[in-house]
Amino acid sequence: MWEDDRNKQGGRWLVTLSKQQRRSDLDRFWLETLLCLIGEAFDDYSDEVCGAVVSVRTKGDKIAVWTSDYENKEAITHIGRVYKERLGVPQKMSIGYQSHADTATKSGSTTKNKFVI
Repeated sequence: MWEDDRNKQGGRWLVTLSKQQRRSDLDRFWLETLLCLIGEAFDDYSDEVCGAVVSVRTKGDKIAVWTSDYENKEAITHIGRVYKERLGVPQKMSIGYQSHADTATKSGSTTKNKFVI
């Protein structure tokens, strides 16, 4: 939950998948996400990771890795770079980082990314 003390100042790296990617990428991305968490793949910044979530939706699916402090730019960008590499996301495709505070107060259907890799 966003309201949890460990998550209040945090955010998430968000990977959005199209309906077509569900068949080819969703399971593989989710498995790699879990392996990153279990294996502490984010080096010295692994303690910044709070968890992960997968949302299967009609329009497209989402996978997110949650972190505890959106102001720790060094940790957030390191986690994002490692995560994108581990998923095998093509260089031309980007993933975005959003703070929970921005997501909670958004007025439209999208939240502005704080970081993009």
